[in-house]
Amino acid sequence: MKKIVVIGPESTGKSFLCEQLASHYNSVWVKEYAREYLLTNGKKYHFDTLLDIAKGQIASEEAALRNFKTQTSNVKPVFIDTNMYVMKIWCEFVFYKTHRWILDRIAERKYDLYLLCGTDLPWVKDELREHPDPAAREILYKMYKDAMINQPVPWVEICGGYDERLQKAIAAVDSLTG
Repeated sequence: MKKIVVIGPESTGKSFLCEQLASHYNSVWVKEYAREYLLTNGKKYHFDTLLDIAKGQIASEEAALRNFKTQTSNVKPVFIDTNMYVMKIWCEFVFYKTHRWILDRIAERKYDLYLLCGTDLPWVKDELREHPDPAAREILYKMYKDAMINQPVPWVEICGGYDERLQKAIAAVDSLTG
């Protein structure tokens, strides 16, 4: 089973792309746990809240992978909306520090491909999004890109309109699974 992670700043189409890819490959995607957590527990969060969210993201991912393994022959890719790199960057951007637990999960968890969503889509307001400012979005994007450059897993920048993003993502996944 190939595990493909979709990352990037908020409002860059990550969840929509995961949903589209899962549909295209008749597979599954792991939703971003933070959204569920914050909608359930309130939008205010602290540094330690992000550790709870990170642990919930890992637990959601593990549960989805276990369930998927029992239902398929493990040849389809699985798409993961957000992983510990997102948690690391969120911690650093908001609190200027990161939990050691998050860094340890980055080191130990294995993925096959990252799809880094660019900020060229218009920012869409919702009740949880915090950074509509183009300058902040670019800073965040550079943080994600730096993280990708400094890790060993293949990654592809995904930009353009929604259709173009989907086609780029499919090409990247096909080249991995080909």
